[in-house]
Amino acid sequence: MESVVGCHRNTHRLVPLSEYNTVHTRICRPAGLPAEDIQKLIAYGVERLGHKYDLKNIFDLVRYLILPTPIPTRWRRGLLKLGSGDPTRAICSSLIAQAFQSIRYPILPEVDYRQSRDINGQIYCKQTLKIRHHSLFVPRDFDVSPYFKIIKPVIEAGLDVKSLKWET
Repeated sequence: MESVVGCHRNTHRLVPLSEYNTVHTRICRPAGLPAEDIQKLIAYGVERLGHKYDLKNIFDLVRYLILPTPIPTRWRRGLLKLGSGDPTRAICSSLIAQAFQSIRYPILPEVDYRQSRDINGQIYCKQTLKIRHHSLFVPRDFDVSPYFKIIKPVIEAGLDVKSLKWET
C-alpha cells in the first residue's frame, strides 16, 4: 500500500493514498530524481511524522497573500520569514519545501540574472538560482514549478466526461 505524508488534525501523519480516491487531487512529481535522493526525501518526511502543524504560518501566509499592503509584490517575499520559528512545526507546503531543499532540488527558486563577460570580451547573461525560505511556499508553487510533472489521477484513470453527474 502506498502512503504519503499528510496533515490531519494539526499533526503530520502517514496517510494511505486511497484516502484521496474521491478528492480532487493533483500529484506534483519531481523530475529527474535519483533513487538515493528519493530515499532521502522519504526519510525526511518520516522523521517529521507527529510534528505539529504551524498555525501561525497559516495566518502569516493569509496576511501576506491576501491582505493589502503598501509593499510592492515583487519585494514582499524577501522581507518576510513566516511561521512560529519552531522547527517541530510546519505547514504541509513548508515541510515539503524543506524536504526538497535538503537535497537541493528546486521548487520555485528566485532567479538572478547578471551580465558577465567571457574570455573574448563577449557579454552574456549568467543565471543563478537562490533558495527561497521554506515558510514562503504554498501548494500552488509546486503546481506551477517547471521542475515538477503534474499528474491528474482522474485523467490518468481514463476520464469519461459523459459519466459526470451534472445538476439539472
